[in-house]
Amino acid sequence: MNEWKVPLYKIFTDDEDIRLVNQVISRGTQWAIGPEIEEFENEIANHIGTKYCVSYNSGTSGLHAVMQAYGIGKGDEVIVPSFSFISTANSVLFVNAKPIFSDIEEENYGLDPSLLEDHITQNTKAIMPMDYAGQSCKILEIKEIAKKHDLLLIEDAAESLGCTIGGVKVGKQADCAIFSFTGNKVMTTGEGGAVTTDSKEIYEKLKLIRSHGRIDSKNYFENPNISDYVNVGYNWRMPTISAALGLAQLSKLDKIIKMRKSNAEFLSSHLSKYEQIEVPKAKSGSDHIFQMYTIKLKTKELRDGLHEFLIKKRVFSKIYFSPIHLTKFYIQKFNTHKEMLPITEDISERILTLPMFPNMTNEEKKLIVESVVEFLEHL
Repeated sequence: MNEWKVPLYKIFTDDEDIRLVNQVISRGTQWAIGPEIEEFENEIANHIGTKYCVSYNSGTSGLHAVMQAYGIGKGDEVIVPSFSFISTANSVLFVNAKPIFSDIEEENYGLDPSLLEDHITQNTKAIMPMDYAGQSCKILEIKEIAKKHDLLLIEDAAESLGCTIGGVKVGKQADCAIFSFTGNKVMTTGEGGAVTTDSKEIYEKLKLIRSHGRIDSKNYFENPNISDYVNVGYNWRMPTISAALGLAQLSKLDKIIKMRKSNAEFLSSHLSKYEQIEVPKAKSGSDHIFQMYTIKLKTKELRDGLHEFLIKKRVFSKIYFSPIHLTKFYIQKFNTHKEMLPITEDISERILTLPMFPNMTNEEKKLIVESVVEFLEHL
């Protein structure tokens, strides 16, 4: 196994994480559906500025639940980016609807608002943009188009908790927003996710879907009475231990973001000197919290060469993202093909994600910079 000198990410923890998790463990009960679940949900909702939040065992479960809560199904279409993690598109397939790929713009790498209307048909039910790497897509323009055509706006904000656009937290603009708390996110519960919304009706449906379609007036495991089940649901609950960890992580979110920004500033101050590289920066009215630090190279050959060079140096680098529409499954199922989404394909061939985490040492940051510079100066 390769021992990375600089891994892609490290999780930032302190004594508060340990204290709150131990508190749940030591009480010996309520490891599922404990009070920390609702407390965590309330804190997320307050942070975003929405009325409601429902936690899940993953962001993917949250996406699936939102599709079901809105009754999206067979014959329906949802406009999605191909430049995303595969669950963005897969969640539409989970409910037998059809993902319709639309191209992205070159500033924030989100769905290009100017292209969306080309894909809207009588079967379109929702637009689902994704916020890439810790900054918002052009959600305000996308919202206007969704409103004009009376479509749902479902925001895949998995990578952008804590980011703002126009001074408003990401997730606030959409009918529903989905967040992920897996290990490489800005704050983590190990695995986990959440959905935020201002709709009480959708909130109630999301809770039913999460827990077997069961109406719970109190903790199921502390209720001696028979429960009622009103529709089909799943076991997509977040464990109480994860919610406790989430509370601890959320309490230091601002600190974590500040550390990430500082590290990104260090990397960018050195790498931006090279004309072959475009470093990430806040654009289009959005903040950038650097959930990932993704550079863009002049050519695919440069990107591939640097990627290979860094791996040999044991500095982790990864391509986030390769297009969904060019995966074997989507090509076979939907006859998708190259040159279908030119901007997505061009950007995917030139981007490279470098390590980024809050408590990077000076040695780790210097090694990243020195390795990139060594590659560029020996071309």
